Amino acid sequence: MQRLLAVAVRMALAGVALTTISGAHAQDAWPSKPVKILVGLAPGGGTDIQARLFSQKLSEDLGRTFLVENRPGAGEVIAIQATIAAAPDGYTVLATTPSLTVGPAFYDKPLFDPVKDLAPVSLVTKAPYLVVVPGSSPYKTVKELLAFAKSSPGALNFGTSGAGTPIQLGAAWIASVLGTPVTIINYKGTGPVLTALLANEIHVSFANPISALSQVKTGKLRALAVTSLERSKVFPDLPTVAESGVTGLDVTTWHAWLVPRATPAAVIGRMNAALVKMIQSRDIADKLIAEGGEPVGSTPELLAQVIATELPRWKKLVKDSGMKLE
Repeated sequence: MQRLLAVAVRMALAGVALTTISGAHAQDAWPSKPVKILVGLAPGGGTDIQARLFSQKLSEDLGRTFLVENRPGAGEVIAIQATIAAAPDGYTVLATTPSLTVGPAFYDKPLFDPVKDLAPVSLVTKAPYLVVVPGSSPYKTVKELLAFAKSSPGALNFGTSGAGTPIQLGAAWIASVLGTPVTIINYKGTGPVLTALLANEIHVSFANPISALSQVKTGKLRALAVTSLERSKVFPDLPTVAESGVTGLDVTTWHAWLVPRATPAAVIGRMNAALVKMIQSRDIADKLIAEGGEPVGSTPELLAQVIATELPRWKKLVKDSGMKLE
């Protein structure tokens, strides 16, 4: 009996070992099938443009298809929740923005927890927003725009890429500093906002340089300032919004990739290595810089630190301002 029991134990242990080895091989083989990249904004915005650029390059580098799927709406919550609910196997990836850290600030019981529900892969790029107006706008500076807002309370139409986004917070921040109402109009992504600007349906917005720079260069849009505390190295001639009278405004954008929390570390490691290698390649880096973005390509730990820093910051701003999601 003891001999039979010993044999059974050895067989069970061998089975566990084989399963472990099999699982390790499966992780090492990533990607072995198409990878879906979820974008919580409409096509045409900076996040969508980057996701498609990176997906094409990764498809070439890794020999597997990377497909972008747009799930716009609710401040990226739709795409975020779809990622959280996906199998944690590395084949569903979230390409996101600071909306990931802004959204939870509006709820006593947030719809998701960026720390507990998702695992960071890499901070991909970062950049200040551009304050943009239509090329035909009479306003040449932020000061002129703010003077109009103060003289006609509520008349200034400020377009945002969605409720619960950093751009909405930035618009509310400006209204708070001015002490006068601003009409905030939320769209489903940067693409629709730019369309509204080009059609003169709104007066102003904050735009990701990657999505707006071509229209700025052709004169269809006019860039008045950057939203970071310091002037941008990419746009040194543009003043900061703080220089124009909105003290302390610091709203910047970044793009990051995350996966469901239980995704194996080995898969995250392979994905991170592929992303960083791609971002550091000369053709991709030059393209990002030319479009106003700053290539990063970080460790998962750095992205985790960014998320942990921003969550309480946005929470305090929303609480202090009394902002609500509509």
